[in-house]
Amino acid sequence: MARERTFGGQGRVCSGLFFFPRGGSAQVARALALALPGSRWRMTLASGSLGAPGEPTHAASFYDGTEVAAVDYTPALQLADPLAAAVPFQPSYEDRPGGPDRVFTAVDDAAFERLVAAWVGALGRAGAGRADLLHLHHLTPAHEAALRAFGSLPILGQLHGTELALLRTLAVEPPRSSWHYARRWEGRLRGWAGACARLIVPPGAEDEVATLLGLERSRLHGLPSGVELDRFQPRPLAGEERRAFWRGWLVENPQGWDRDGQPGGVSYREDDLAAFSSGPVFLYLGRFTAVKRLPLLIRAHQCAQAQLRRACPLVLVGGHPGEWEGEHPLQTIRRLGAEQVFLAGWRPHDQLPDALNAADVLVLPSVAEAFGLALVEAMACALPVIACASHGPAEIVHDGESGWLVPPDDEHALAAALIEAATQPGERHRRGQHALSDARERFGWTAIAAQIAALYDDVVTDAARKDASVQQRRERARG
Repeated sequence: MARERTFGGQGRVCSGLFFFPRGGSAQVARALALALPGSRWRMTLASGSLGAPGEPTHAASFYDGTEVAAVDYTPALQLADPLAAAVPFQPSYEDRPGGPDRVFTAVDDAAFERLVAAWVGALGRAGAGRADLLHLHHLTPAHEAALRAFGSLPILGQLHGTELALLRTLAVEPPRSSWHYARRWEGRLRGWAGACARLIVPPGAEDEVATLLGLERSRLHGLPSGVELDRFQPRPLAGEERRAFWRGWLVENPQGWDRDGQPGGVSYREDDLAAFSSGPVFLYLGRFTAVKRLPLLIRAHQCAQAQLRRACPLVLVGGHPGEWEGEHPLQTIRRLGAEQVFLAGWRPHDQLPDALNAADVLVLPSVAEAFGLALVEAMACALPVIACASHGPAEIVHDGESGWLVPPDDEHALAAALIEAATQPGERHRRGQHALSDARERFGWTAIAAQIAALYDDVVTDAARKDASVQQRRERARG
């Protein structure tokens, strides 16, 4: 039975993140764990993990400073079929044929049960049995483990967008031929969402989530992800100092990769970097998934450069090694004969502020971005941003103030925004300053952690009241 928290003391929340650290949800979980103690809550974390200590995908290394119980997916990669392992490799909401992380809708019941068993153990090691509530990110087998082994605990769920993309697809299209278990997984996701006492969703997504999952709107709370303001702040690099930074990332320590997935397989020469000393630098941060629209960005960038008749570097930072959907960005670059587009590879999160401060504008043309953490981090470094006027970015970016919003999948509008940003340094600066102010006021982790802590308080209090009401009814029935 959920125990009523003593509000003068410290509450305990056990959090669960099914995936190994590689994306925005991992940044959120880490930052929240570090920010919560100021709100009288202490967090322990069960997380997926990959690789050896010191690697950025290794849970204990990534969440340094937080008590972590890991589900190690590394051994599964040694098998021809990673789903056949005792602990199967984490599935994905995205369908990348040939990738080790198979789409959830192709995962059979046996693999599902082994994943649930692994997560029952992880949540137990993370202290779920001593917690006041569970905070579970995404909709995954970790929810099933929680319901089976810790069913008396209230659950606060948090959606990050990738599961919404899969649910959107299932809502409008028949399952693909390889998605043998699509409807079963669709039912599971809906059931896990329905079992949550409350759900945190990206701001602006409340109505869509209520429709997709069949939930009451009142159970959904639109909250943004936060930015670590002590880490992401303006320290702009210019001229040769900026060129020296990009020399380190692109020439001296390259991490770009081709279809073979080997970091460092794509590198550049010193004479490729001439434009970094003078021209505006556009930056993309993120994974190489289809919704990010990287081919569209590369085409729009080439169109902008042709009209400007000057070099404006575009640096693509991210793409977890070996993971991409559709055409690999390097294939797009070669097919188009695109110039001044650079692959910088996957970089640790603590290095991203340096990259942002060595750029002028962040560009994120994603058409299905639930939130857009990279946008907020760029804004905190006083960079204006170019993004699509849909989903999360439309809630974050004030068009004409903190950046440019363009229609989704509109190559001409994106090119026009790139040209305007490149040719108007004064306007870039004005919008960057507005972006900085907006990030500090709206997206600092101290304020957001306080809002999440208040939700914890509400969830635990509601659970205690329900328990008391049930107990009273039982006593009256016995009397």
